[in-house]
Amino acid sequence: MGQVTHDQANLLLRLYELRREPRMRQAREWFIRDFSASSMEELFKKYPPGSEENASFRMVTSYWEMCAGMVNRGLIDDEFFFENGGEAWIVYHKSMEFAVSQRKGMANPLVLKQLEDLGTRMDAWRDRTAPGFNERIRERFRQFAEAREQREKAAAKKGKARKRGKSRKA
Repeated sequence: MGQVTHDQANLLLRLYELRREPRMRQAREWFIRDFSASSMEELFKKYPPGSEENASFRMVTSYWEMCAGMVNRGLIDDEFFFENGGEAWIVYHKSMEFAVSQRKGMANPLVLKQLEDLGTRMDAWRDRTAPGFNERIRERFRQFAEAREQREKAAAKKGKARKRGKSRKA
């Protein structure tokens, strides 16, 4: 365990203050609950530029990319951050498939690279400190994704039924 300085503690507290801003809270909640895209094409189809969801995606990923860059440069001790920054790992986990696609599509190997580097170290740290935890969380995410897909299918089915009902009345 590294020696944590007062400056590191203050920086971490400042990062937490930024997370409390109402629009950021809303974006974080949406991202954790609903974000699902594995490519740029899927992102733009589901969350088109100019939409609230696209803005939330950009807000959350850019925030955690910034935080990851600070930790990666040693401004905050890894273990101190890992003990207190579980959401960074969630954003890393949910965005990496997308990031790989975006890196290729934009010919930019740095897209969410800070977050990936941090998440990789955090994975290893969790494997050491809480064996089995990462896999348990990944399984929970798979369950959430299945439930979200079922909700989306049900909503689409309901929307189609509503459209059929309106066209019959016309």
